[in-house]
Amino acid sequence: MHLKTPPGARAAFLLIAALSLAQPASAHPVPFSYLDLRLRGSAIEGTLVAHIADLAHDLKIEPAERLLDPAVASTHSRTMGETLSRRLVISGDDHALALEFAEAEVAADRQSLRFLFRARAASAPGRISVEGELFPYDPGHRTFVNVYEGDALTQAILDWEHQRFDYFVGTAQGRLAVVKRFIPAGVEHILIGPDHILFLIGLLLPGGSLRRLALIVTAFTVAHTITLSLAALSLLNPPASFIEPAIALSIVYVGADNLLRRGGRDARAWIAFAFGFIHGFGFAYVLREMDLPARALGWSLFAFNAGVEIGQLLIVAAVASALAGLRSRSEVLTRRLAVAGSWAIVGAGAFWYIQRVFFPGGI
Repeated sequence: MHLKTPPGARAAFLLIAALSLAQPASAHPVPFSYLDLRLRGSAIEGTLVAHIADLAHDLKIEPAERLLDPAVASTHSRTMGETLSRRLVISGDDHALALEFAEAEVAADRQSLRFLFRARAASAPGRISVEGELFPYDPGHRTFVNVYEGDALTQAILDWEHQRFDYFVGTAQGRLAVVKRFIPAGVEHILIGPDHILFLIGLLLPGGSLRRLALIVTAFTVAHTITLSLAALSLLNPPASFIEPAIALSIVYVGADNLLRRGGRDARAWIAFAFGFIHGFGFAYVLREMDLPARALGWSLFAFNAGVEIGQLLIVAAVASALAGLRSRSEVLTRRLAVAGSWAIVGAGAFWYIQRVFFPGGI
């Protein structure tokens, strides 16, 4: 779970940590650890603060306060370091880094032990990934993560539901890492989204010149890019309960327009533009779930949208080529396919609309 850090959010983050430390250690009502990472080019300097109750549970030491004795902490320091290094995985550009733990230090005022460690990559990475459950026995355990890069601080929380955090470094390597991550994500989303695919196919079924098809796709692109950006920046966020049925209705509309147009004015570019705004919100829901990197927000939006466009072009190329090949063999068969396909699109859109309005949990 990636947290952006405006002043108010940072204060709340620190308040939670402070309140947790104010509780009695004997009851251990505060299942928290604290991880600080300082980026130094290809090197990472880390500090991990873990509560004695968690460490004592793994070591089977009772009472846990025995670990506050420097001699006892020193005796078990190597075992604790090896355990934590197995559970805490820090990667640079998807390459796991070896963590070198120093001897544990007693932090009596925090009822905790402090572990210093270092990690070094072969070269300065563009993306740092932190993942793992430090104390699996406790599903409520949280690890508060601070990443320091120069004067910048980025915060996150690792817990049972969010066991991975990706940090994109504010360098050229970091921007490249953003592009590498979000372009494939955009391609994947459009290719596994049957509603978006069906909408595009509906627009392409009547055929047309390459210029006409390019205009239709461009209109769709411009519209969904606008709303994708607005939603990803949290400037406009209509509820999914409205957007998802609206996307289904857009599919019904494009199929019905194909059936009713009968050689009249071709309004597909306007249809693509109008409904592209709605589809953009659908793309944004997926993008927001990916924890956009605050320091590279523009690059992540650009890369995800570029991926969506690549996916669209793959679909357009495949469908348009197939229709052109069929049309060269039989104009009548092509028209019949357009009619049958349009009816199928209307049916699919109507099904999705009913499902999303009346059975949002699934039929």
